[in-house]
Amino acid sequence: MKSLLPGLFLLFFSLNLAAQTPAAERKINAMRTNTSPKIDGLLDDEVWKDAPIATGFIENNPNPGRVESADRSTEVKVLYDDNAIYISARMKAKPDSIAHELVSRDQIGNADFFGVFLDTYLDRINGNGFIVTAAGSQFDAKYSQVGGEDENWNAVWESEVKLDDQGWTVELKIPYSALRFSSKDLQNWGINFIRKRAMENSQTFWNPVDPKVNGLLNQSGTMVGLQNIKAPLRLSFSPYVSALINHYPNNVPGIKNTTTSFNGGMDVKYGISNSFTLDMTLIPDFGQVQSDNRILNLTPFEVKFNENRSFFTEGTELFNKGDLFYSRRIGVSPTYSKDLSDQIQEGETVIRSPLESKVINATKVSGRTAKGLGIGIFNAVTNSMNTIVEDAQGNRREIESQPLTNYNVFVLDQNLKNNSAVSLINTNVLRQGSAYDANVTAMLFNLNDKKNEYYVNGAGKMSYLTANPDKDQRTGYYYEVETGKQSGNFTWSYRQRMADRVFDPSDMGFFTNNNFLDQNGTIHYNIYKPGKWYYKIATFMSLNYSRRYKPAAYQNLTVETGPYVQFKNLWSAEIYANWTAKGNDFYESRNGGLYKSPGGFTIQTYLNSNRAKAYNAGGYLGYSNRTMFNGKMYDLYFYQNFRLSDRLSFGTDFSYSPSYDFVSWVTFNGSQSVFSRYDRNTIENAVDAKYNFTNKMGINLRARHYWSDRRNRAFYNLQANGSLAAYEGPALQNTDRNYNVFNIDLIYTWQFAPGSELSVTYKNLSETNDSYLTKRYFRNLDYILSGPQNNSLSIKMLYYIDYLDLRKHKRK
Repeated sequence: MKSLLPGLFLLFFSLNLAAQTPAAERKINAMRTNTSPKIDGLLDDEVWKDAPIATGFIENNPNPGRVESADRSTEVKVLYDDNAIYISARMKAKPDSIAHELVSRDQIGNADFFGVFLDTYLDRINGNGFIVTAAGSQFDAKYSQVGGEDENWNAVWESEVKLDDQGWTVELKIPYSALRFSSKDLQNWGINFIRKRAMENSQTFWNPVDPKVNGLLNQSGTMVGLQNIKAPLRLSFSPYVSALINHYPNNVPGIKNTTTSFNGGMDVKYGISNSFTLDMTLIPDFGQVQSDNRILNLTPFEVKFNENRSFFTEGTELFNKGDLFYSRRIGVSPTYSKDLSDQIQEGETVIRSPLESKVINATKVSGRTAKGLGIGIFNAVTNSMNTIVEDAQGNRREIESQPLTNYNVFVLDQNLKNNSAVSLINTNVLRQGSAYDANVTAMLFNLNDKKNEYYVNGAGKMSYLTANPDKDQRTGYYYEVETGKQSGNFTWSYRQRMADRVFDPSDMGFFTNNNFLDQNGTIHYNIYKPGKWYYKIATFMSLNYSRRYKPAAYQNLTVETGPYVQFKNLWSAEIYANWTAKGNDFYESRNGGLYKSPGGFTIQTYLNSNRAKAYNAGGYLGYSNRTMFNGKMYDLYFYQNFRLSDRLSFGTDFSYSPSYDFVSWVTFNGSQSVFSRYDRNTIENAVDAKYNFTNKMGINLRARHYWSDRRNRAFYNLQANGSLAAYEGPALQNTDRNYNVFNIDLIYTWQFAPGSELSVTYKNLSETNDSYLTKRYFRNLDYILSGPQNNSLSIKMLYYIDYLDLRKHKRK
């Protein structure tokens, strides 16, 4: 492989296609108004009459470059005053061609939509998007050239839509309090408008966005001539009150089956300056977040779950650079827990051992200066956690299992020319008492050429853990560098990354393993111009080669490939295939020993119908083979969605993955790693439904049952050379697994005022992890449903208070 990789690198450089010439930038003059329009969706206000018009939208998908026809044209007008930007749009269409499914805020559903992207610093890298569907649902997000779309960002703004015999219209009011911009007397902003026709899957932009060119904001137009606008005092409070009742049949003396709690807290937003905002949450309540999709994990690595807590997802794009900030470490999935084995006395048993720590408060300060310097500061504090133990006489005491912990992130991110950037990031975890502390520092860079065709990016990282009774003091290092071609029909990339034996950013970030030297080469070829029977064709091939860093050793080699096609009827099909060579696995043994892992291949075929249809479905079929014991796995996944009306819809997801004669670690016999050959069934069933009364009020239901087992057929001792030999030793107990989890999330939300919300949440959770088997699926379903259930009902009211509105009321 040493001779192959440089050859591939030179091949990539030799395939140099012509640069894509960007379309001419469009401009629209900013027009000041002394009378603000009424935001009602009707375009009959006199102030709109003389406003400049943006029209002539260009299609981006499915037929790039096609100009909108007259009967489908879009006309947009923009005004501004001392308080806000106002936008109106007329979308011509046949009334029966307009999709307008009602969905909750920050969702699109099956609906036409109109939106605007604002790049207030005109850096072509960072911006905000405000989108309104034909049903009146709002969606907003932050956008960046590097981080993509951050849909968790929320702002308070106004919009209304109207449908008529010509199509539909929309009006937006985006207050300056929702934006960040410089204090210059004369300003130009980047701006672009988007329109989506759902039934045709057609997407158009005012300033053309070429799918062959990398990036979105760098293909925006410009709004010129904004004069004498000042950022207002940005100060808002969102106090909340919540009540929770929880029932679990503990049936343990001294521990209540039913508990209640009443909580109160507040979120605060304060504009420190025109560019910087402070966000703070005091005594937060996250009882309304969606339940995790828990699984039976047979790998040596932690499972990464999505973050569903709004404070840790909204406006965190600066902190997410470099993969050093895994926000679930704060409260939900902390890495540190004290070893209590020497503190639990003879005869004592553990009664309760909480896994999550309470977030006391969290604070974010973030923003970007007029010269493109982004600054982010994040701090959060979690309370200590105590384990309750009980002796034979019923006496109980508490032992601290996790200390009071302080989490910090500091980021500097400087924009450069050509949509480039360089960043400095530091994360720090400080624990009270003798527990160890952790610190990680990283330098990142992302450089693009003038035509945005070629790029080089990379990172250098250093981790440091302090000495303590649990871990030795140590300093680890990591680097990565990537280069490639990012625009055009043909694109490619080459990446190399290395982590030494002690690099460990997991106290604040997500990281599975270290001690590797990995290389990856990928090529893509995409056809965006429609043909006779297709709209788009995409293909790729990737080569991944990994070695252990020290002592040096080969780990694995994988080749992946697959074509994708979208047909003229808006169905799509895809084939994915990979081949893996036999490897050396230093993690599966759980003690650092070598395991010679088998090679094999996987092939999957995907088919999806037109999602704009009232009924749509799709899924995939897959087959995998492993060279050891001729292991086999079959994959089946099927989904279907039923849209009964614009208000009511539901869907189902089903997956079934049986595997036979697979091999992995199962337990230890003393210090000896023991592997097993096993069969496994995994079935997941999920149902989701929603009913929206209006675009501000709705009910969402999600129910999920997951079952997975492990049926061991034979056991093997791991030999020093990495091979397996027939197991010799005492009989092994409790090595089979039978895991079930069932949960229901039923959530009612009502946005009764801008930024204010009432939510009622019912949750049901049951989980079992047994060592005996219940082979049939419906027996497992009956078993989990008839077992102990944790039921909770919570009510939360959050009210948004804008200081400027309070001041206006006082003046009156």
